[in-house]
Amino acid sequence: MSEATDSHSTSIRDEFAHQAESFARSPTMSIAETLDVLVDLAPADPGARWVEIASGPGLIARALAPRVAFVQGFDLTPAMIEKARGDAAAAGVENVAFELGDVTALDVPDDSFDGAITRFSLHHIPAPVRVLEEMRRVVRPGGFVAVGDHVTDDAGEAAAWHEQIERLRDPSHWACLTPSRIAALGERVGLEPDLERIVPFEIDFDEWIGRGSGGPANAELIERLLGEAPATAESFVVRDAGDRRLLALRNSLHRWRVP
Repeated sequence: MSEATDSHSTSIRDEFAHQAESFARSPTMSIAETLDVLVDLAPADPGARWVEIASGPGLIARALAPRVAFVQGFDLTPAMIEKARGDAAAAGVENVAFELGDVTALDVPDDSFDGAITRFSLHHIPAPVRVLEEMRRVVRPGGFVAVGDHVTDDAGEAAAWHEQIERLRDPSHWACLTPSRIAALGERVGLEPDLERIVPFEIDFDEWIGRGSGGPANAELIERLLGEAPATAESFVVRDAGDRRLLALRNSLHRWRVP
């Protein structure tokens, strides 16, 4: 692992240790447009074994558990693993397990699972193709790989503006992709496209800003940038809604088959 990549892994661990509790209880993580739509990409199969990559507090794993035989979660952050185990036990979900693991280099044999799933992880990973390579490797031929991530615009000015706000809010953020870029990465690692769709969703802007470790400290600069939004911005839009502000994002969903 390069020094730069190792440093970013430390940033991810620090950020999600900070967010372990707030991430798990955030309404953003449980709304249908971010949770149900992704879980529905996993075909119901009572004999199937799935792996959740970058599992965080285990929300996807627990939602997926009734559809399959077993879900194994891997995450880089010890605080998230502790949170996932505790919440699964409290909910009485017994067919899930959570372990520490680098999602770009899992200590798992080839073809170990019937499916792999991840949410909101690719934009944290330098060279996210490494995540899709691992997901493909650990899933048996004929199995599924499913990804959901919020995305950015194709227009360069809008994408660059968007990234400034993301990085000010969350120092572990690397880069949002576009839907076409995610699709291209899947094809690059040899996955066969099976389904693609975009699901718009809105969340509370101030809750989102406050959850990131950099949000409060950089609030003044973020507000300045919001006032400079490019007219071409479509994937990151903040609007007033009475007594609060809403942030409109796009969830890009992809499902592939492993040949």
